[in-house]
Amino acid sequence: MKIICYSFCHLVILIVVAGCATPVNYANQPLSTYDKDTEYAVENQPDGFSITVYYSRYQMIPESQAVLAACKSNLMALAWEIADRKSKKIQPINEQRIKISMGRNGLSGITSCQATAIAKWE
Repeated sequence: MKIICYSFCHLVILIVVAGCATPVNYANQPLSTYDKDTEYAVENQPDGFSITVYYSRYQMIPESQAVLAACKSNLMALAWEIADRKSKKIQPINEQRIKISMGRNGLSGITSCQATAIAKWE
């Protein structure tokens, strides 16, 4: 009986751990808040800057594509806002060059995305 109980407990722990995934961390610095679902970090470079966005929100029914679209959209919007604050223009960011990592915590219902890209000055 004890063996069955231990096996069941191990199985439950395995299922719980397997149901949680977090996105890869691209930023090596603290994140600033953009809105209630978005945080970001900027690292200046000689020819522009790199920007990393962490986007997460609760979803009762997982819709990864909606989170992915919002994550990329916030990354692009923030890049342009940062350039505007510096009174400079950036080259268009190629979506193929955006590094994206997605994750979902099945217990809490939080779907998250971390994206990073390099914005170059014109």
